Amino acid sequence: MKFKKTQDIDGTYLIGEITTTYAALVAAFGPLHSNGDGYKVDAEWAVRFDDGTVATIYNWKDGPNYCGAEGTPVKKIMDWHVGGRSADALARVNEVLAGEV
Repeated sequence: MKFKKTQDIDGTYLIGEITTTYAALVAAFGPLHSNGDGYKVDAEWAVRFDDGTVATIYNWKDGPNYCGAEGTPVKKIMDWHVGGRSADALARVNEVLAGEV
């Protein structure tokens, strides 16, 4: 299943979490789509899959934006949130990371 970058993320909410490297996310979804909100999020990808499923992948309250100097550098973050409008978002993200699409 193909996907493309999107800004249509209104109405998305936390669906689940994944454990993976920043490098794996860049390999799968390309360069960061956003450097976060300057507060709780440092890195974010937002994609729309061919079937219309929207997914966001982002760190939450563990990077420098929220924790300052004690925060985990973005490239070392391993725990990521997946948002969307349905459980399909998490499934699609996992499919891409597993190389199934």
